[in-house]
Amino acid sequence: MAAMTAYKYQAQALMRDYLLADPLVPYTSVLIGIVLCKMAYDFTRILSSFYFKGYTSLTKIQRIEWNNRGMSSAHAIFVTAVSLYLVAATDLFSDRVKGPITFRNSIISTSALGVSVGYFITDLAMIFWLYPSLGGMEYVLHHTLSLVAIAYTMLSGEGQFYTYMVLISETTTPEINLRWFLDTAGLKKSSAYLVNGILMFVAWLVARIFLFIYVFYHIYLHYSQIMQMHAFGYYLTFLVPSVLFVMNTMWFMKILKGVKKTLAKWP
Repeated sequence: MAAMTAYKYQAQALMRDYLLADPLVPYTSVLIGIVLCKMAYDFTRILSSFYFKGYTSLTKIQRIEWNNRGMSSAHAIFVTAVSLYLVAATDLFSDRVKGPITFRNSIISTSALGVSVGYFITDLAMIFWLYPSLGGMEYVLHHTLSLVAIAYTMLSGEGQFYTYMVLISETTTPEINLRWFLDTAGLKKSSAYLVNGILMFVAWLVARIFLFIYVFYHIYLHYSQIMQMHAFGYYLTFLVPSVLFVMNTMWFMKILKGVKKTLAKWP
């Protein structure tokens, strides 16, 4: 009993002094993010083999993409929940708190960004490994911009509010993946496919169009604070949301066209 207690205190000391020490938080969280991605990938594979009879009949590349989409859905749910919590449920980025919003951060906000960096590293590696099966150059551009921006704000502590506002847009990822799952499973004509398509349209409009417009408005109102950031962070604040907004708008037009096409065929 005494030996177990001693090991417990040693483990707690290790966590406090090394893994959770401020300078190591970003790197530790990135590693945790990569490990969690592997776990989500394997969990999707195991769960699907038990509960989806058609999983074993999929081609090798389809199974890899199936598992990859399960992994990306897990990350999307995690990062959306954390983003909404930090932005809406805490005072970390509240206007009631004095000081520039561009320099506010915490161990929780930095750690969560590290997990997200771990995901984008993992997913980008898989995209390159199987290119272009998991996505073309638009996905490479999206992931590279996201990875650079998130890694910078994680390491510097600057602009985390805007990073989390943009990450809320990940709320559309589960709907996108579910659409692919249903299509691959031969359920393209099901009610679930139609309902998911409508939900995806609404979520995309809110989280990737309207939300980005609000981000630009917020940047305009807080421009004097953004000017205090380092040059790299300053340019990222304008470049990343702008490029992603253009890509979001292009993809939204495709989604709109797809919804119209599906509704026209629906009896």
